[in-house]
Amino acid sequence: MKFHDQGFIYKYKDFTQVQIFSAGTAILDLKIYEDKICKSTFKCQSLESFNSENLSSSYPNNFLKNLFEKNEKEIIHRDSENGILIKIIRD
Repeated sequence: MKFHDQGFIYKYKDFTQVQIFSAGTAILDLKIYEDKICKSTFKCQSLESFNSENLSSSYPNNFLKNLFEKNEKEIIHRDSENGILIKIIRD
């Protein structure tokens, strides 16, 4: 997955939602729960399966949820070994 656009991170009691938009159209909509990640297509998969397919199987299951729930203004996760760059800049 590769995205370079603006989006929103919403923190709810039971899940964290990440939406990314390009030219006003949602191109990514994830709901990250404690035990699964659901895409806008209503397809849900385990955290382990999601990491394996999209990041790296070496990542802890709660990696993505913890990353998006940080309250820092700028978050940069760079993993050269797996070719992953996640950059979050909050307004």
